[in-house]
Amino acid sequence: MEELDGEPTVTLIPGVNSQKKQMCFDWGPGEMLVCETSFNKKEKSDMMPGCPFIHIIRKNEDVYSQILRKLFNESHGIFVGLQRIEEELTGKSRKAQLVRVSKNYRSVIRACLEEMHQLAIAGKDPASDRQFSIQVSSLSAMELIWNLCEILFIEVAPAGPLLLHLLDWVQLHVCEVDSLSADVLGSENPSKHERFWNLVTVLVLQGRLDEARQMLSKEANTNPTSAGMCRILGDLMRTMPVLSPGNTQTLTELELKWQHWHEGCERHLQDGTFASSPHLESLCKIMLGDEAALLEQKELLSNWYHFLVTRLLYSHPTVKPMDLHFYAQSSLDLFLGGESSPEPLDNILMAAFEFDIHQVIKECSIALSNWWFVAHLTDLLDHCKLLQSHNLYFGSNMREFLLLEYASGLFAHHSLWQLGVDYFDYCPELGRVSLELHIERIPLSTEQKALKVLRVCEQRQMTEQVRSICKILAMKAVRNNRLGSALSWSIRAKDAAFATLVSDRFLRDYCERGCFSDLDLIDNLGPAMMLSDRLTFLGKYREFHRLYGEKRFVDAASLLLSLMTSQIAPRTFWMTLLTDALPLLEQKQVIFSAEQTYELMRCLEDLTSGRPVRGEPDAQQLQDDDVETTKVEMLRLALARNLARSIVKEGSLEGS
Repeated sequence: MEELDGEPTVTLIPGVNSQKKQMCFDWGPGEMLVCETSFNKKEKSDMMPGCPFIHIIRKNEDVYSQILRKLFNESHGIFVGLQRIEEELTGKSRKAQLVRVSKNYRSVIRACLEEMHQLAIAGKDPASDRQFSIQVSSLSAMELIWNLCEILFIEVAPAGPLLLHLLDWVQLHVCEVDSLSADVLGSENPSKHERFWNLVTVLVLQGRLDEARQMLSKEANTNPTSAGMCRILGDLMRTMPVLSPGNTQTLTELELKWQHWHEGCERHLQDGTFASSPHLESLCKIMLGDEAALLEQKELLSNWYHFLVTRLLYSHPTVKPMDLHFYAQSSLDLFLGGESSPEPLDNILMAAFEFDIHQVIKECSIALSNWWFVAHLTDLLDHCKLLQSHNLYFGSNMREFLLLEYASGLFAHHSLWQLGVDYFDYCPELGRVSLELHIERIPLSTEQKALKVLRVCEQRQMTEQVRSICKILAMKAVRNNRLGSALSWSIRAKDAAFATLVSDRFLRDYCERGCFSDLDLIDNLGPAMMLSDRLTFLGKYREFHRLYGEKRFVDAASLLLSLMTSQIAPRTFWMTLLTDALPLLEQKQVIFSAEQTYELMRCLEDLTSGRPVRGEPDAQQLQDDDVETTKVEMLRLALARNLARSIVKEGSLEGS
């Protein structure tokens, strides 16, 4: 895994000429911004305007595909279920469960593949059709590779059953025979169809001998001259020894029976039994595993791994897993014949036949367009205890590294990020740190989305992220003049400074409008009002209004005075508080005692004597000053009256 990779592919951006203009770019977590600059690489005098656009280059385009989003969503549940498999499960029960999980993954790939195939067929836009075709090819390759890895690494099929699994593998993924069969059998006279012998040959190549015999019986019924040959070849097909799943015979017994059967086939060929029918003779050669005869059917085999499995079926039916790579390499060389080089898919399959798991994962990481496949396959293989010894040099194991890459890609999407959270959760080394970094970058476009993000953070005790999100939401609420929401978020964030700012806005609004908004919130602050002095004042000031409304004037007066004398009220609000005291001073009964009245008078004098001297006033200032002067005079008069009344009252009480 440490050898150098090849050069990365070049991504061409339409409208951008990197040969003439210098480019500037900026990396993001899931995408990159690219634009041309005004600097010229060669000629400084050339200041012609270039591309006026800023291009967004996404690292993972697949998350925006509707069909692939289904793949991501449905496989997420399988992944989470796999992580919860009890460690106590060992031996056969554990292996069976892991095989079941692998098949569940494959069924999800297959469902998406079929849906994508239907869209590719029904599409009318050439560009979309091309994109769908690329994704169909990618999903087909993913299913093919996964199925082979399941057979070799998870099922760990021994000699005998191994070939049965490989036959199923080829039959599932080389599926042109089904459409060919439907075409031939749908004709009036199948045996006279131009592709009849192609169908029979393909059935034999895939080991579907019962179906091939049925086709030969149609030929025998139509052509009496070849009926005897068809019957003999059909008997050879029927008697071919195959190790069935429920069969108890040993490999040695199977090899002896197969050798006897093989000699019988060879005897018929040497005796010229099928000499008068080239098609039947060719089929007999194929069943003898003749390489020349097999290579003549290259077009029907379509790929080298089909050739490999057919070759093993008719030449080495009890092949051992450790010998697979020898036959795979020779089959690849024979099939390509030096005419072409292996494709990336060929290299991946060859690495699997060589049981080189790490090379399979590496080649898939390079060849496939997203991290879904390698992340989930590696995780499954890790549960099979096949990757325990492989740690990367930068502080994580391969499973975790690939899961982190996949989860990072999910966070680039506006809704799939919720799936990514679980993947980070199951990365014990770097998952928590990565989640904290990525969750801070989620755009909180709606309050509903913000609440989802907040819930994720609170469930994981991510205190700093909770505070950050609440602050962002509080700021948005303030900008939209939703003070109640802003106060609620600042309390949730435990941000004293911001709670003070919002409380000031509440008080300023009260001064302008004469009433409070969001009374339910202010009335039910509870212990939260202790977050800041200003918030405490806001809560207590609202309590003063409530007491006044309930005509509990004595309690209201005591609370009002304590707000001023305790210095909890902002000095700028003192005049408002003193003005609120006027109705209480003018009540028929004496509310403020002489001592309390003296305190109010002291506050008024402190307020008026501490005002700064202004420069040349304008008309508005003169008008405001007149209003303030009137208020002060009214307050002094009311305080003097109340002082006289309270002294008389208190003196009368003492005299009595």
